[in-house]
Amino acid sequence: MTATTNEVVPAGAAMGGEPIPSRVSTGKAPGTEGTAVGRTVRYGLLVLFLVLILLPLYVLIVTSLKRSADVTASQAWSLPTSLSFDGWKSAWDSLSPPLLRSLILATSVAVLSAMLGSVNGFIFSKWRFPGATTVFTLFLFGMFIPYQAVMIPLQGMLLDVQGTPGFSWFDGIVKLIAVHLIFGIPICTLIFRNYYATALPTEILEAAKVDGAGLLRTFRSVVLPISMPAFVVTMIWQFTSAWNDFLFALFLTNRNNGPVTYALNELAGGQNPDYPSIMAGVLLASLPTLLVYIVLGRYFIGGLMSGSVK
Repeated sequence: MTATTNEVVPAGAAMGGEPIPSRVSTGKAPGTEGTAVGRTVRYGLLVLFLVLILLPLYVLIVTSLKRSADVTASQAWSLPTSLSFDGWKSAWDSLSPPLLRSLILATSVAVLSAMLGSVNGFIFSKWRFPGATTVFTLFLFGMFIPYQAVMIPLQGMLLDVQGTPGFSWFDGIVKLIAVHLIFGIPICTLIFRNYYATALPTEILEAAKVDGAGLLRTFRSVVLPISMPAFVVTMIWQFTSAWNDFLFALFLTNRNNGPVTYALNELAGGQNPDYPSIMAGVLLASLPTLLVYIVLGRYFIGGLMSGSVK
């Protein structure tokens, strides 16, 4: 009687043959593999790219702290001989009202677009109705329409609405909120639809239905609490798009009711530009979006990845 033994074949070894080479973890931290020369070249390139990226920021900061008379092409890279905050004061006086209007615009667009995108994404992913695929495809068409192609008819249509009795309030930031909300619905719907299709188990919805919850109750009590990653992505996306927009602002607003991008363009115009105030204005205008990405950047990446796989 022959006894049988169960042998465990080591990883990388073939049955009855030579061992098969396999990749074995070195136990080193990521980025430390390779020779010293390779690591030196890699980190050297990273430092070089970092310097190239930060050079414009350096010029902005040092120029904003100079006096107008000290700003010349030959002294663009030099530090200020004496600190002057006149440029910052002038920029703040010119941009503080538009900054507030842009904050209202970007915040309203981000919140409203995310809410509408969440509702649309939930319906398209979990509630199948006749023609759902066709309607969703038509939604996505809005992502591929160039803004320049519709700007003239859009402006005429909005002017007609504004001229309607009782709609005189439909101007300035309110008009921009409506436009960015409409053009933001397709991308927000797509993000939420993909998120719910992969990250929201159908069994949870069926359990809520068994417990007697209707569609709205299920959305409010079950779906919304687990939607934070998608909300972060859409809100950051829409906030940045609305804050940085200049094309819609140029066509649909003026210097008295426009956002900060419109005011910044006027600040940089003219025959004798005040470079310290222009550079300070650029820094002020880009500070909110920079803070948003610093605070929520890691949630933005996590939100993009969540829902990508089941």
